[in-house]
Amino acid sequence: MNIGEASKASGVSAKMIRYYEEIGLVPPAARKESGYRAYSVNDAHRLRFIRRARDLGFSVSEIGELLGLWNDRSRHSADVKRLAQAHIAELRERIKSLDEMADTLQRLISCCAGDERPDCPILATLELPEEDAPPARVRGRNPASTGLRRKVLDQ
Repeated sequence: MNIGEASKASGVSAKMIRYYEEIGLVPPAARKESGYRAYSVNDAHRLRFIRRARDLGFSVSEIGELLGLWNDRSRHSADVKRLAQAHIAELRERIKSLDEMADTLQRLISCCAGDERPDCPILATLELPEEDAPPARVRGRNPASTGLRRKVLDQ
């Protein structure tokens, strides 16, 4: 099948198929006499596997590990389970970080009058030096706060 057919069969765009080939997630496709790529049914299965793993948020390197396990018929399911559990822990950490960002933004929104006045605590906070601004991302807690930060966040 050509790249368009492989794309349709797998749900992966032709551009991404080329990219996955370039980075080694997909082996280089065979070439027809015309020079066009020729994909097999197995290639389409591999691409579908990659797409589903991406849909679950696995990184390219994690997908490489999953593909290695998928191709290894002597694998232990415990290895796959550990990889999936580690991924869940990463997802939960990202969710926690996003929730904290949303909470910070919500506090800033509640401080903004949202009327015709030009002054806005949201914009004022965005321009603050890093040490004075509320954390946009929490990577370990830093309880050091300035009076301005406390004032904005405690309202």
